[in-house]
Amino acid sequence: MTYLIPALILGGCGILAGVLLTIAAKVFYVKIDERIEKINAALPQANCGACGFAGCSDYASAIVNKGAATNLCRPGGSDAANQIASVLGTAAAEVVPMTAVVHCSGDCNATQKAFLFDGVQSCKAVKRFYGGSGMCKYGCIGLGDCVAVCEHDAVKIINGIAKVTPSLCGACGQCAKACPNELIEIKPVSKRVDVLCASYDNGKVTKLVCKNGCIGCRICEKKCPNEAIIVNNFHAYIDHSNCTNCGLCMESCPVKVIHRCDP
Repeated sequence: MTYLIPALILGGCGILAGVLLTIAAKVFYVKIDERIEKINAALPQANCGACGFAGCSDYASAIVNKGAATNLCRPGGSDAANQIASVLGTAAAEVVPMTAVVHCSGDCNATQKAFLFDGVQSCKAVKRFYGGSGMCKYGCIGLGDCVAVCEHDAVKIINGIAKVTPSLCGACGQCAKACPNELIEIKPVSKRVDVLCASYDNGKVTKLVCKNGCIGCRICEKKCPNEAIIVNNFHAYIDHSNCTNCGLCMESCPVKVIHRCDP
């Protein structure tokens, strides 16, 4: 009896707990729409947030419960959109291929370092403490914060600046978030002509610090037949909604800072 009574009490408690848990499971059961699970499985699980939601699971839930657009997953592209449409029984929405573009062409042949940074080899670190290590305070720092976050191996530091391989880029935007100088833009692959400079220095200063920098001369703005280029604060910017990729701006640029990017 010494051992029997505690064993019975313990067993009774176990049975009671099991009953309570079973009741709780029944009472608080939340039915999950199986479409959410299927859509989530169709997404690349990058959880990059490029779709505007917290992650792939959140986006899948938003598609089913809130009617979110089915073509917002950049890394998944058309494949993901087609699978989502198949789950929902709808027509697949068009997906515009996107890629990252680095708005800097100030490589080691065009500009120089203002000093050698011997601290933590991070763009954000040198930017935070010294405003950058290059002669151009707007240019690519070149320590590879963007490279570190790219899961597609699409970004490399070549000759001192970041370069993107569009065919590898998932357009997730992680590199853009990592760049402390906000040099990286996510844009449609079809919009191939771009200004690879983000300097707001005047032309005289720009020429002193980088021979590949935009000097704000406005020649491109005048040559563009579609009014797609605007020069503001000594910096040329292309409005891709008006750009036809004709290349007249590129040909007329005296410092050749406007490039046609390969798809």
